Amino acid sequence: MNKTQKWILWAVLLTILALYPIVFGIYYSNVFVTFAIFALFAVTLNLLLGYTGLLSFGHAMFFGTGGYGTAIALEHIEGLPLLPAVLIGVLAAVALALILCPIMVRVSGTAFAMLHLAFGQLMYVLALKLRVITGGEDGVGGFPIPPFSIPGILSIDMTNPLNFYYFAIAVLGLSIWFIWYFTKTPLGSVMVSVRDNDNRVAYMGFMVPQTKAIIYVLAAAFAGVAGSIYALFQNLIAAGDGFHILVSFAPIMMVMVGGIGSFFGPIMGAAIFGIIEELTSRYTERVELVMGLILILVIMFAPLGFLGFLRYIKERWFGKRPDMTTTEDVA
Repeated sequence: MNKTQKWILWAVLLTILALYPIVFGIYYSNVFVTFAIFALFAVTLNLLLGYTGLLSFGHAMFFGTGGYGTAIALEHIEGLPLLPAVLIGVLAAVALALILCPIMVRVSGTAFAMLHLAFGQLMYVLALKLRVITGGEDGVGGFPIPPFSIPGILSIDMTNPLNFYYFAIAVLGLSIWFIWYFTKTPLGSVMVSVRDNDNRVAYMGFMVPQTKAIIYVLAAAFAGVAGSIYALFQNLIAAGDGFHILVSFAPIMMVMVGGIGSFFGPIMGAAIFGIIEELTSRYTERVELVMGLILILVIMFAPLGFLGFLRYIKERWFGKRPDMTTTEDVA
């Protein structure tokens, strides 16, 4: 697309996001905020899995740490502004990533996945046992939600669902845009090269462990953003919401269903699972069973995910037919 078409597309997208709560109401606005939170969460996992080739079974520990960091800060620091509260959650997730980095960047494959599973379960148990800090099974809830304020200019009440919708969509949208921009940088190209052949990348003079560390911390930081917004949105964060193993598996399923390795695949996967959950929860409580069946069908019949399936359909039915006079066809 040329620049004019891109500007028109952005204008249409921003208009839709601005009018969405007015047209569809608060309930579906809350559904959309939930989708956006898990879309960002899935995109951060795809940064590891799809772009760097690192499968994590414990990515929820950064999501939960971000949520707990923001919730605990708001509960104990009186008068804490909104953005610093979110930043505290992000820094908590980054701190955890920096602690794990020296181990994680030196392993890959099964070892990387299983170590994250172990550390993720450790964080889950700690959240349950450290009741004085985390509230145990009850979690941290009922903390004050500060207004979004610029001193001397404005103060916007974030307990209003409409105001929080615009705040959450702005933060989550900018986060997704930043990750997309990162994938287009030279370091993003090195990241993909590490996935394809890390030995060749090291031979070319790039420092593979340090590259993995940067990507790892970046993915953890934005997973912390998603967790922080989730805690503010629910006004509650508990061990089951932040550190449970199903929370780690959710973005993996979204990436697989949407399209692994594609930037917009996880976003599509989050939308698909959001729609499925909304529809199936009206008729049955076994939402996880339905999602599991869909994941099995995708792995069996569309291993490249939804976007890969659309790409296949496009090439199969709308692609250019081969020239029958080429040497290969004649032979």
